[in-house]
Formats: sequence, structure tokens, C-alpha cells
Amino acid sequence: QVQVVESGGGSVQPGGSLRLSCKVSGVTNGTYAMAWHRQRPGNERGLAALMTKDGRPIYVDSVKGRFTISRDSAKNTVDLQMNNLKLEDTAVYYCYALGKWGQGTQVTVSS
Repeated sequence: QVQVVESGGGSVQPGGSLRLSCKVSGVTNGTYAMAWHRQRPGNERGLAALMTKDGRPIYVDSVKGRFTISRDSAKNTVDLQMNNLKLEDTAVYYCYALGKWGQGTQVTVSS
């Protein structure tokens, strides 16, 4: 049974950094896409960054140049390094892989 579990998150001031990590268990290999989505207050959940099956990172415009998605296929993990965080990055961040969502982790950017 596939399980997706996030870790990381927390509170930071604008301009700060946070790192999120996602672990996928119940799979035998890492050849699948993994993504980070986020749901900002009052908004629907939407994509933030995606690592394709062949290892290509894709970012939405609002996070380009600030967020970096990386994966370790051997460990079935995908991380999201978030730098220069802005107030509007405040959201619950969800990892998604193989049709499964994680429980979400809160990221709060406030001064």
C-alpha cells in the first residue's frame, strides 16, 4: 500500500528558507512523477513544483528561481527547498505521488 508522508514546514519571516521532505513507501522503485502542491488560505489546491518521471523539474511561475525540487529515487523521497519565501507562500503544502496525497504540512511566512 502506497503511503506519502511529508515533513518539514514551519514558520519563517519573509526572505527566509524552509525545506520540505516527502517520503513515499510501499513502492519498489522510484520511476514515477512526484509533486508538491499547495493550498493557500481561501484558494484551491494547486501545483507548486513537479519532478517528472524522467527527472525533469517543472515549476509554476510564482516559485521559479526560489524553489528547488529534488528527488532521491533510491530512497523514494522528494524534497522542496524554498528560499526567499514571501508572504504569499503561506499555505499547506502537500506531496503527491502515485495517486496518493500526503497529510500536508503548514508553511507560514509572516513578519
